[in-house]
Amino acid sequence: MNVELTRFRVNEGKSEIVDEWMKFLNDNMKDGLITLEGERMYVETIFREKLDGNEYLYWYSVQGEGGQNVEESNHWIDKKHLKYWEECIDSSFRPVDLNTEVVMIPEKVRDIMKP
Repeated sequence: MNVELTRFRVNEGKSEIVDEWMKFLNDNMKDGLITLEGERMYVETIFREKLDGNEYLYWYSVQGEGGQNVEESNHWIDKKHLKYWEECIDSSFRPVDLNTEVVMIPEKVRDIMKP
């Protein structure tokens, strides 16, 4: 099981498009949740922060081994999600993976996450 928190910088001037992107994901949650199964994604949460004049998105995820990469998906919601990603995420900024220090998941929840 992989537990990750990664920071990505938003391209300057794309804050309104990020608003649209997050609204799209929230408005289409039912379809989005369907795609998580193929990715073996148990939890995916997006956080947003403005810091020192820059905007960042943070992805927190709990994912099982051997899941499909979102880039391999043919689902319409993943394709649109990746278009937003390409427009909004600064590819010149190296993503920052925060260090995992402690993972607390009760055993009964872990059991559900096993393949």
